[in-house]
Amino acid sequence: MKEAFCSLIMTLSMFSVIPMPRLKWKEENMRYMMAWLPLVGVAAGALQLGWFFLCRLLSFGRLLFAVGLTVLPILISGGIHMDGFCDTVDALSSHAPPERKREILKDSRCGAFAVFYTDIYLILSVALCTELPRTRNAVLVLGIHQVFSRVLGALGSVCFPSSSEGLQYTFRSAVSKKAVFFLAVWAAGCMAALFLLSPCSAVVCILVFLFGLLYLYVMSKRQFGGMSGDLAGYIVTLEQLLMLLAYVVTERAVAL
Repeated sequence: MKEAFCSLIMTLSMFSVIPMPRLKWKEENMRYMMAWLPLVGVAAGALQLGWFFLCRLLSFGRLLFAVGLTVLPILISGGIHMDGFCDTVDALSSHAPPERKREILKDSRCGAFAVFYTDIYLILSVALCTELPRTRNAVLVLGIHQVFSRVLGALGSVCFPSSSEGLQYTFRSAVSKKAVFFLAVWAAGCMAALFLLSPCSAVVCILVFLFGLLYLYVMSKRQFGGMSGDLAGYIVTLEQLLMLLAYVVTERAVAL
């Protein structure tokens, strides 16, 4: 119980801006970190839901509503997943050998491709959010996407071959086998909640999730020689956009 609680504190301090007490970075405090990562998605979803109620109360327009839905999850995470997205698209765009790509991941400088693709990502996210029905259920679905995408990133971090360096390797080395079970429970909960809110889009969302797992496994192995923290952040960020796209398109298709 103590290890799980310490892991919770470590997860929230590492992957969110929620104030937490300081703990030592030692193996027993990191055993369940990945199992707690989806909880940050719960916090992001709660912020989105709060923003929905505020926008409805103050009669904010669609654009401001959409911007809030896009920006708040990035802010609550401290931008850590977006940082991984930036580093990874920079590395992938270099078309260099895996060794050079891993060097680019560790480079603190922001390349042109990172700026380019991040701008595209944010514009697409805001545009898709303007197409959402302004209902509580639609925002709840987005919140589940926040959780589900982090389940995917965590599964990749603990299950897929690692590049044998960096923080992700440290987490993977310390992780308890029970963490995979807890992540499976998180995934099942997300699937059940999506089916309750929107059965048709739930099917598509689950397919996007499975595609993301396969893509992450192949891409990380071929392009980088194994998983890293940046790749986990990249897939979390990318999956959120793809799930949003799937939801918007599916709901429009059903409404026709």
